[in-house]
Amino acid sequence: MRVQSQRRKILGRIELRRIEEAGLKLVKTAAELCPQCAGTGWKTLSATPSAPEDKDRRVTRCDCQLRARSQTLLTGARIPRRYEHCELGSYTTDLPGANPSLALALISASKFAQEYDPREGAGLLIIGKIGTGKTHLAVGIIKELINKGIPCLFYDYRELLKEIQNSYNTTVQTTELDVLRPVFETDVLVLDELGAVKPTEWVGDTVSLILNARYNDNRTTIITTNLPNLKKGTYKSNLIPSSKEAAEQAMQDATLGDRIGEPMRSRLHEMCRIIELDGDDFRKGARSASARFR
Repeated sequence: MRVQSQRRKILGRIELRRIEEAGLKLVKTAAELCPQCAGTGWKTLSATPSAPEDKDRRVTRCDCQLRARSQTLLTGARIPRRYEHCELGSYTTDLPGANPSLALALISASKFAQEYDPREGAGLLIIGKIGTGKTHLAVGIIKELINKGIPCLFYDYRELLKEIQNSYNTTVQTTELDVLRPVFETDVLVLDELGAVKPTEWVGDTVSLILNARYNDNRTTIITTNLPNLKKGTYKSNLIPSSKEAAEQAMQDATLGDRIGEPMRSRLHEMCRIIELDGDDFRKGARSASARFR
Protein backbone atom coordinates (compact mmCIF):
# COMPACT_ATOMS: atom_id res chain seq x y z
CA MET A 1 0.00 0.00 0.00
CA ARG A 2 2.81 2.36 0.92
CA VAL A 3 4.49 1.70 -2.46
CA GLN A 4 1.26 2.37 -4.33
CA SER A 5 0.74 5.58 -2.38
CA GLN A 6 4.26 6.78 -3.27
CA ARG A 7 3.68 5.95 -6.95
CA ARG A 8 0.44 7.93 -6.95
CA LYS A 9 2.27 10.93 -5.46
CA ILE A 10 5.01 10.65 -8.09
CA LEU A 11 2.47 10.37 -10.91
CA GLY A 12 0.59 13.33 -9.45
CA ARG A 13 3.77 15.45 -9.47
CA ILE A 14 4.53 14.42 -13.06
CA GLU A 15 1.00 15.30 -14.17
CA LEU A 16 1.21 18.65 -12.38
CA ARG A 17 4.53 19.38 -14.08
CA ARG A 18 2.99 18.55 -17.47
CA ILE A 19 0.10 20.91 -16.81
CA GLU A 20 2.49 23.70 -15.76
CA GLU A 21 4.69 23.18 -18.82
CA ALA A 22 1.68 23.17 -21.12
CA GLY A 23 0.47 26.40 -19.54
CA LEU A 24 3.86 28.05 -19.99
CA LYS A 25 3.95 26.87 -23.58
CA LEU A 26 0.51 28.34 -24.25
CA VAL A 27 1.54 31.66 -22.73
CA LYS A 28 4.76 31.70 -24.74
CA THR A 29 2.96 30.79 -27.96
CA ALA A 30 0.37 33.50 -27.42
CA ALA A 31 3.13 36.05 -26.87
CA GLU A 32 4.88 34.99 -30.09
CA LEU A 33 1.80 35.15 -32.30
CA CYS A 34 2.04 37.62 -35.15
CA PRO A 35 -0.31 40.56 -34.49
CA GLN A 36 -1.22 40.75 -38.19
CA CYS A 37 -2.25 37.15 -38.82
CA ALA A 38 -2.61 35.71 -35.29
CA GLY A 39 -0.51 32.75 -36.30
CA THR A 40 -2.56 31.75 -39.36
CA GLY A 41 0.07 32.89 -41.85
CA TRP A 42 -2.52 34.91 -43.80
CA LYS A 43 -3.63 38.52 -43.51
CA THR A 44 -6.69 40.24 -44.92
CA LEU A 45 -6.05 42.90 -47.52
CA SER A 46 -7.30 46.37 -46.70
CA ALA A 47 -10.59 47.52 -48.18
CA THR A 48 -10.32 49.49 -51.41
CA PRO A 49 -12.12 52.80 -52.10
CA SER A 50 -14.21 51.06 -54.77
CA ALA A 51 -15.33 48.36 -52.34
CA PRO A 52 -15.10 49.71 -48.79
CA GLU A 53 -17.53 47.17 -47.34
CA ASP A 54 -16.67 44.15 -49.45
CA LYS A 55 -17.39 41.09 -47.28
CA ASP A 56 -15.27 38.85 -49.51
CA ARG A 57 -11.99 40.62 -48.99
CA ARG A 58 -8.94 38.88 -50.35
CA VAL A 59 -6.17 37.51 -48.19
CA THR A 60 -2.45 37.26 -48.82
CA ARG A 61 0.57 35.70 -47.18
CA CYS A 62 1.48 37.55 -44.00
CA ASP A 63 4.79 39.40 -43.82
CA CYS A 64 5.92 37.10 -41.00
CA GLN A 65 5.69 34.12 -43.36
CA LEU A 66 7.62 35.95 -46.07
CA ARG A 67 10.36 36.86 -43.58
CA ALA A 68 10.59 33.29 -42.37
CA ARG A 69 10.78 31.97 -45.93
CA SER A 70 13.41 34.56 -46.87
CA GLN A 71 15.58 33.50 -43.93
CA THR A 72 15.24 29.84 -44.92
CA LEU A 73 16.17 30.65 -48.51
CA LEU A 74 19.09 32.80 -47.41
CA THR A 75 20.48 29.98 -45.28
CA GLY A 76 20.14 27.55 -48.18
CA ALA A 77 21.77 29.88 -50.70
CA ARG A 78 25.30 28.93 -49.54
CA ILE A 79 26.59 32.51 -49.60
CA PRO A 80 30.16 32.37 -48.21
CA ARG A 81 30.75 34.15 -44.92
CA ARG A 82 33.18 36.55 -46.61
CA TYR A 83 30.31 37.91 -48.71
CA GLU A 84 27.46 37.82 -46.20
CA HIS A 85 27.69 41.60 -45.81
CA CYS A 86 27.32 42.25 -49.56
CA GLU A 87 24.18 44.06 -50.65
CA LEU A 88 23.41 46.31 -53.58
CA GLY A 89 22.92 49.18 -51.15
CA SER A 90 26.47 48.79 -49.82
CA TYR A 91 28.17 48.63 -53.22
CA THR A 92 30.31 51.77 -53.25
CA THR A 93 30.82 53.57 -56.55
CA ASP A 94 32.04 56.99 -55.39
CA LEU A 95 35.44 56.10 -53.95
CA PRO A 96 38.35 58.28 -55.11
CA GLY A 97 39.41 57.12 -58.56
CA ALA A 98 36.42 54.81 -59.05
CA ASN A 99 35.77 53.98 -62.68
CA PRO A 100 32.38 55.19 -64.03
CA SER A 101 31.62 51.62 -65.14
CA LEU A 102 31.02 50.69 -61.49
CA ALA A 103 28.08 53.07 -61.17
CA LEU A 104 26.63 51.83 -64.47
CA ALA A 105 27.05 48.24 -63.31
CA LEU A 106 25.18 48.97 -60.07
CA ILE A 107 22.31 50.53 -62.02
CA SER A 108 22.13 47.47 -64.29
CA ALA A 109 22.27 45.05 -61.34
CA SER A 110 19.57 46.92 -59.42
CA LYS A 111 17.31 47.02 -62.47
CA PHE A 112 17.82 43.30 -63.03
CA ALA A 113 16.80 42.52 -59.44
CA GLN A 114 13.77 44.82 -59.57
CA GLU A 115 12.47 43.58 -62.93
CA TYR A 116 13.38 39.90 -62.55
CA ASP A 117 10.89 37.62 -64.27
CA PRO A 118 11.51 33.87 -63.90
CA ARG A 119 9.63 33.23 -67.12
CA GLU A 120 12.33 34.99 -69.13
CA GLY A 121 15.26 32.94 -67.84
CA ALA A 122 17.72 35.71 -68.75
CA GLY A 123 20.84 35.87 -66.59
CA LEU A 124 23.91 38.06 -66.23
CA LEU A 125 27.53 37.69 -67.25
CA ILE A 126 29.49 40.06 -64.99
CA ILE A 127 32.99 40.62 -66.35
CA GLY A 128 35.76 42.61 -64.70
CA LYS A 129 39.21 42.65 -63.21
CA ILE A 130 39.97 41.42 -59.73
CA GLY A 131 38.67 43.74 -57.03
CA THR A 132 36.04 45.62 -59.06
CA GLY A 133 33.05 44.18 -57.20
CA LYS A 134 31.69 41.38 -59.37
CA THR A 135 30.88 38.98 -56.54
CA HIS A 136 29.50 41.82 -54.42
CA LEU A 137 27.01 42.65 -57.16
CA ALA A 138 26.07 39.01 -57.73
CA VAL A 139 25.41 38.40 -54.02
CA GLY A 140 23.53 41.68 -53.73
CA ILE A 141 21.24 40.63 -56.58
CA ILE A 142 20.35 37.23 -55.14
CA LYS A 143 19.70 38.77 -51.72
CA GLU A 144 17.13 41.04 -53.34
CA LEU A 145 15.57 38.06 -55.11
CA ILE A 146 15.55 35.97 -51.93
CA ASN A 147 13.61 38.75 -50.20
CA LYS A 148 10.98 38.22 -52.90
CA GLY A 149 10.82 34.52 -52.07
CA ILE A 150 12.88 33.31 -55.03
CA PRO A 151 15.23 30.35 -54.36
CA CYS A 152 18.86 31.12 -55.20
CA LEU A 153 22.15 29.25 -54.90
CA PHE A 154 25.76 30.49 -54.81
CA TYR A 155 28.68 28.35 -55.94
CA ASP A 156 32.32 29.17 -56.45
CA TYR A 157 33.23 27.52 -59.76
CA ARG A 158 36.34 25.87 -58.32
CA GLU A 159 34.55 24.58 -55.23
CA LEU A 160 31.75 23.14 -57.33
CA LEU A 161 34.21 21.20 -59.47
CA LYS A 162 35.94 19.92 -56.32
CA GLU A 163 32.64 18.74 -54.84
CA ILE A 164 31.76 16.91 -58.04
CA GLN A 165 35.19 15.27 -58.17
CA ASN A 166 34.94 14.29 -54.51
CA SER A 167 31.64 12.55 -55.19
CA TYR A 168 33.55 9.99 -57.27
CA ASN A 169 35.33 8.83 -54.12
CA THR A 170 33.86 5.43 -53.18
CA THR A 171 34.16 6.26 -49.47
CA VAL A 172 31.88 9.29 -49.83
CA GLN A 173 28.12 8.86 -49.56
CA THR A 174 27.35 11.82 -51.85
CA THR A 175 26.81 11.10 -55.54
CA GLU A 176 27.47 13.36 -58.50
CA LEU A 177 23.72 13.79 -58.95
CA ASP A 178 23.37 14.84 -55.29
CA VAL A 179 25.79 17.69 -55.97
CA LEU A 180 24.39 18.69 -59.35
CA ARG A 181 20.65 18.42 -58.66
CA PRO A 182 20.35 21.74 -56.75
CA VAL A 183 22.66 23.38 -59.31
CA PHE A 184 20.31 22.27 -62.09
CA GLU A 185 17.06 23.01 -60.26
CA THR A 186 17.50 26.26 -58.32
CA ASP A 187 15.64 29.22 -59.81
CA VAL A 188 18.74 31.43 -59.79
CA LEU A 189 22.34 30.17 -59.75
CA VAL A 190 25.40 32.33 -59.13
CA LEU A 191 28.49 30.70 -60.61
CA ASP A 192 31.42 32.72 -59.31
CA GLU A 193 34.81 32.90 -61.06
CA LEU A 194 33.86 30.92 -64.15
CA GLY A 195 36.96 29.77 -66.00
CA ALA A 196 39.24 29.96 -62.95
CA VAL A 197 40.29 26.34 -63.51
CA LYS A 198 42.45 25.36 -66.47
CA PRO A 199 40.42 23.36 -68.96
CA THR A 200 40.50 19.59 -69.28
CA GLU A 201 38.08 17.38 -71.16
CA TRP A 202 36.27 16.60 -67.91
CA VAL A 203 36.05 20.28 -66.91
CA GLY A 204 34.72 21.19 -70.35
CA ASP A 205 32.10 18.44 -70.26
CA THR A 206 31.00 19.45 -66.76
CA VAL A 207 30.63 23.14 -67.63
CA SER A 208 28.69 22.23 -70.76
CA LEU A 209 26.40 19.94 -68.77
CA ILE A 210 25.57 22.63 -66.20
CA LEU A 211 25.08 25.52 -68.62
CA ASN A 212 23.12 23.50 -71.18
CA ALA A 213 20.84 22.02 -68.50
CA ARG A 214 19.97 25.45 -67.13
CA TYR A 215 19.61 26.90 -70.63
CA ASN A 216 17.21 24.15 -71.69
CA ASP A 217 15.15 24.56 -68.50
CA ASN A 218 15.06 28.35 -68.99
CA ARG A 219 16.59 29.00 -65.56
CA THR A 220 18.46 32.16 -64.60
CA THR A 221 22.24 31.98 -64.22
CA ILE A 222 24.43 34.82 -62.95
CA ILE A 223 28.11 34.36 -63.80
CA THR A 224 31.18 36.30 -62.77
CA THR A 225 34.59 36.04 -64.40
CA ASN A 226 37.94 37.84 -64.48
CA LEU A 227 38.61 36.61 -68.01
CA PRO A 228 38.20 38.81 -71.10
CA ASN A 229 35.11 37.94 -73.10
CA LEU A 230 36.98 37.02 -76.27
CA LYS A 231 37.45 34.02 -78.51
CA LYS A 232 40.14 31.46 -77.92
CA GLY A 233 43.62 32.75 -78.73
CA THR A 234 42.50 36.16 -80.05
CA TYR A 235 43.20 38.49 -77.13
CA LYS A 236 46.88 39.18 -77.63
CA SER A 237 46.45 40.12 -81.28
CA ASN A 238 43.93 42.81 -80.32
CA LEU A 239 46.24 44.65 -77.95
CA ILE A 240 49.19 46.99 -78.27
CA PRO A 241 52.20 44.90 -77.13
CA SER A 242 53.34 47.56 -74.66
CA SER A 243 49.92 48.10 -73.08
CA LYS A 244 49.06 47.20 -69.48
CA GLU A 245 46.29 44.90 -70.69
CA ALA A 246 48.73 43.00 -72.92
CA ALA A 247 51.09 42.54 -69.99
CA GLU A 248 48.28 41.23 -67.81
CA GLN A 249 47.13 38.91 -70.56
CA ALA A 250 50.65 37.60 -71.08
CA MET A 251 50.70 36.58 -67.42
CA GLN A 252 47.20 35.15 -67.51
CA ASP A 253 47.41 33.72 -71.02
CA ALA A 254 43.70 32.98 -71.20
CA THR A 255 40.40 34.32 -72.45
CA LEU A 256 36.91 33.13 -71.58
CA GLY A 257 36.93 31.27 -74.89
CA ASP A 258 40.20 29.57 -73.92
CA ARG A 259 38.80 28.33 -70.61
CA ILE A 260 35.26 27.22 -71.46
CA GLY A 261 35.39 26.81 -75.23
CA GLU A 262 33.80 28.90 -77.94
CA PRO A 263 30.49 26.96 -78.06
CA MET A 264 29.88 27.62 -74.35
CA ARG A 265 30.96 31.25 -74.63
CA SER A 266 28.43 31.64 -77.42
CA ARG A 267 25.79 29.94 -75.26
CA LEU A 268 26.47 32.42 -72.45
CA HIS A 269 25.74 35.26 -74.86
CA GLU A 270 22.31 33.69 -75.43
CA MET A 271 21.69 33.12 -71.73
CA CYS A 272 22.99 36.36 -70.23
CA ARG A 273 23.09 40.10 -70.47
CA ILE A 274 26.63 41.40 -70.11
CA ILE A 275 27.81 43.81 -67.40
CA GLU A 276 31.43 44.96 -67.69
CA LEU A 277 33.40 46.58 -64.87
CA ASP A 278 36.71 48.36 -65.17
CA GLY A 279 39.10 50.00 -62.75
CA ASP A 280 41.69 49.15 -60.13
CA ASP A 281 41.51 46.60 -57.34
CA PHE A 282 39.67 48.45 -54.58
CA ARG A 283 40.28 45.70 -52.06
CA LYS A 284 43.87 46.83 -51.68
CA GLY A 285 42.77 50.10 -50.14
CA ALA A 286 39.51 49.02 -48.55
CA ARG A 287 39.22 49.78 -44.84
CA SER A 288 35.57 49.03 -44.17
CA ALA A 289 33.11 46.26 -44.91
CA SER A 290 31.17 48.48 -47.27
CA ALA A 291 34.30 49.01 -49.36
CA ARG A 292 35.25 45.35 -49.75
CA PHE A 293 34.96 44.16 -53.30
CA ARG A 294 35.69 41.22 -55.45
